[in-house]
Amino acid sequence: MRLSTDRLGRAALVVLLVGLALHNAVMAQLWELRVRGTTLDVVAAWKEGLLLVTLVVLGWAARKRLSLTMVDLLAIAYTLAVVAYALIPQDVLGGEATTRGELLALRHHLLPVGAYALGRLLSAWWEDRAWLGGAIVLAAAGVAVIGLFDLGVIGLQAWRDSGVPGWYREQLGLDYEGLSGLPENWVYNTGDEESPMRRLVSSFLSPLASAYALVVALIFMVSRPLRWWWALVAAFLSVALLYTHTRAAFVALAVGLVVLGVAQRRMTPFVLGVASVVVAAGFLFAYPTIGPETSYTDEELEFLRENAEREGDEDADPFSPGESSTASHLRNLRDGLRKVAEHPQGHGLGNAGVVAKRTGVDIKAGESTYTELGVDVGVVGLAAFLLWNLALLRVTWRREAWIAAALVTVLLLGLQTDVIGVHWLAVAVWAAAGMTVARPPPEARVPE
Repeated sequence: MRLSTDRLGRAALVVLLVGLALHNAVMAQLWELRVRGTTLDVVAAWKEGLLLVTLVVLGWAARKRLSLTMVDLLAIAYTLAVVAYALIPQDVLGGEATTRGELLALRHHLLPVGAYALGRLLSAWWEDRAWLGGAIVLAAAGVAVIGLFDLGVIGLQAWRDSGVPGWYREQLGLDYEGLSGLPENWVYNTGDEESPMRRLVSSFLSPLASAYALVVALIFMVSRPLRWWWALVAAFLSVALLYTHTRAAFVALAVGLVVLGVAQRRMTPFVLGVASVVVAAGFLFAYPTIGPETSYTDEELEFLRENAEREGDEDADPFSPGESSTASHLRNLRDGLRKVAEHPQGHGLGNAGVVAKRTGVDIKAGESTYTELGVDVGVVGLAAFLLWNLALLRVTWRREAWIAAALVTVLLLGLQTDVIGVHWLAVAVWAAAGMTVARPPPEARVPE
C-alpha cells in the first residue's frame, strides 16, 4: 500500500510540473472556446484539487511514521500566521480586501507550504531522485520548444486575436492597456516606435515565468556530471532563456551557479556562471538588431505616446540603472518596504499584488514577494516565511546542492518578483526542498 501511494504522489508531482507549465495557455484557449466564468474557475482549480487530494492520501498513509523536524515546525508556524490573518476582520487591520480576495491570497501564500508538504511526504523516493530533476528539465524543454516556435512562426497579431486578452481581462480581472489587452512585457520597447522586439513568453504567457523555469532547470543540469547530449539540451535551454530578455533571470542564474559551485566545490559552475553573464550582456547589447521584430497597432502607438507625455520618455538602455523597467522595480520595492515599515502589523490577506489588482482594491504593495507578504501578513508572517526558508536552505545545502542553489535563486528573484505567484516555480522548488528534509546528507561533490 505504501509503495502504491508513494507512486501516486510521484505521479501527481510530475503532472503538476508539466501541467502548470501548460496551464495558462490551456486556460486562455478554453476561454476562447467559451468555457468561461465559474466553469473556467472550477477547471482552473485542477492544480489545487490535485495537490490537496494527494496530500490527504499521502498524509493518511504516513500518519504513523512521519516525525516532525524543526523545518516542519517553522512551516507550520508560517501556515498558522497566514491562517490567523485570514481570520482577522479586514477593518481591524485597515485592509479593504473582499472575501474572494482573501481566499485567493490564502491559496497564494500557502502554495509553497503545500508543495513542501508534498515533497516531504515523498522523501522515501529520495534515493531515486533523478526523476524529479528529469521532470523539471522535461517541462523546461517544452517551454523552450513552444517559446522559440512561437517567436519564429507566430506573429503578435495572432495573439491579439486569440483568447489571451479576454482571459486576462474578463476571467482574471487584469486589464492591460498598452498592447491590445496583452501584457506589456511581451514586447521589449527599443525606444523606436517602428521596431519593438518580441520576447519569449511560451505556454506561461509570460517572459518572466518562462525565464525562471528555465533557470531552475539549468541549475539542475549544471549540477550533474557533464555529458555531450546533456550539454546540447542545456545550450538549447540557454538560448530560450536569452530570448526571454529577462535581466533578473540572467543575474539570478549566474548567482545560482556560483552558489552551486561553492556547495559542490566544483569550478565548472563558477566558469559557466561567469560565461552566462558575458553571453547575456552581449545578447542584450545586440538584441535590438537581432531580436524578432514586431509592430504596434495605431491604437497602441496612441496609448504609448500619451503615456510618454504623462510619464516622460523611457530610457531603453538595458544597462542603465534608469531604464524604465529597472526603475519601476526599484520604486515598487522601495514603496513596498516603506508601507511595511509604516504598518508592520499588516493589512490582512488580499491587499497586495495581483490579488488586490484582480479584486479591485487598493494595491498597497506589489511585485516583491517580501513586501506583499509584509502587507498581507505583517512582519510576523514575513519573519516566519524567512525563518522557514533559511532553515530549508541550511538543510538543502548539506544534502542536495542544486536544490539549495535553486532556492537561493528563487529567494533572490523574490526581491523584485512575486515568485510564489509563479505556481510552477513554487511547486518545483519547494517540493524539491521538502524531499531533502528527512534524508541523510549525500556526498556534496559531484565527479567532474
